[in-house]
Amino acid sequence: MGNLFRTGVLLAALTALFMGGGWLIGGGGGMLIALVVAAAGNLFAYWNADRIVLAAYDARPIARAEAPQLHDLVAGLARRAAIAMPRLYLIDSAQPNAFATGRDPEHAAVAVTRGLLASLDAAEVAAVVGHELSHVVHRDTLTMTLTATLAGAIGMLANFAFFLGPRQDERDAPLGMAARLLVAILAPLAALLVQMAISRTREYQADRHGAEISGDPLALATALGKIEAMVRRTAMADAERNPATTPLFIVNPLHRASLGRLFATHPATAERVRRLEAMAAARGIAGATGPHGPWSVRRTA
Repeated sequence: MGNLFRTGVLLAALTALFMGGGWLIGGGGGMLIALVVAAAGNLFAYWNADRIVLAAYDARPIARAEAPQLHDLVAGLARRAAIAMPRLYLIDSAQPNAFATGRDPEHAAVAVTRGLLASLDAAEVAAVVGHELSHVVHRDTLTMTLTATLAGAIGMLANFAFFLGPRQDERDAPLGMAARLLVAILAPLAALLVQMAISRTREYQADRHGAEISGDPLALATALGKIEAMVRRTAMADAERNPATTPLFIVNPLHRASLGRLFATHPATAERVRRLEAMAAARGIAGATGPHGPWSVRRTA
């Protein structure tokens, strides 16, 4: 309940930030327009955000015929999590990563990259999927997609404020041209800080519950370490073009050369690994217990 309350407050803060930007740019009329846009954006995101995010990464459905082992594993994990089998998607990227999306457990999707299946063994893949299913169980997927939509809208508002020239009705804006500069510079930064707060409160919970679903905290710890190391040397172009979506991923997908990595939307991977290792030690787990072996996804005609 504490996390739910904090998330609600943070989402309200994003909406207020969007409305405040509209007020600075256009006064009362601008704030009203921003409120309508924010409400419409949230409504649209509720029904369509999963399709928008999946399309942004050119994710394609994974048929059972091309990855039966993966389908069986995810189905088993979904049963353990007491949710419906999510739709599975593949992102054709060499960077190992994954995310979940969808408005509720009945309309959830899990997307994994080709790099994830090529770099991790079966136990680690199961642990990563368990983490994502935890987001589905706790409906974090809805929260994070709504947040990404609002953050993206705030970014558009900032661009609008920066590139729109002075108008005759600029006297309606409380600070005139200075308001445009404030919105253009500060609004995206404030939105990013709110995203960071929302994501960080969710990742530790998803790590813990995801490890319970997969039954292997150490496999998740190892997977996180591998993903973090490879993200730092493998760029994902779609993530660089859509930075508002980065909190959805299990590890921040932005390359280390990107300015976006200066503002981490995820807790430090080292701390996440430490907590998982402590969880394993408390349960007397000395090594990975899940299935091992290579993964492959073959294309079907």
